[in-house]
Amino acid sequence: MTIAHEEAVIDSAAVDAIFAQARTANSFTGEVTEEQAQAIYELTKFGPTAFNSQPLRVTYVRSSEARATLVDALSRGNQAKTASAPLVAILSYDTDWAGKWEDFLPGYNAPKAMYDADPALAAATGNNNAHLQAGYFILAVRSLGFAAGPMTGADFAAIDAAFFPAGDQKSFLVVNIGQPGTDAWGEAKPKFSYDEAVRTV
Repeated sequence: MTIAHEEAVIDSAAVDAIFAQARTANSFTGEVTEEQAQAIYELTKFGPTAFNSQPLRVTYVRSSEARATLVDALSRGNQAKTASAPLVAILSYDTDWAGKWEDFLPGYNAPKAMYDADPALAAATGNNNAHLQAGYFILAVRSLGFAAGPMTGADFAAIDAAFFPAGDQKSFLVVNIGQPGTDAWGEAKPKFSYDEAVRTV
């Protein structure tokens, strides 16, 4: 039992499943249904983002053709586990997220002007907040009882060319999803302690 278990408002089993005992899986088995895939996003969307912008876009890769295309764009060490995972998600951000302002923040569009005037700021904000949502996505996967295998070892330019040729999305993460398979876990890696990572000023 840790201080996190003692202070959490969720029970200890949930703390373990989502945080303390959760690990990145390297092999997968089982099935992820369409309903479960929807539930992952339904949980993800509730996490906070700047101006409620929600720039994350999720592309679930289910067809054999799409899976083969994705696997070809991954680093060699990521190919086999992605080819066999029950479900794979490409996480990207909407490059025109600010153009949807009235959808995510109706009635208050004054801040939109600064993004319209500065495309680099708009791109950075979309990218940063989608990365924030990616964390929620992984926790959502875990909360449904699955293991997540997030990966950045990929040619994301090739993924964008294959899956988002219009340039309307920019990918940044691939996540394998499923029940952990045989020898799914490597040796547990050390985590920085509170004293090593946190200071109070």
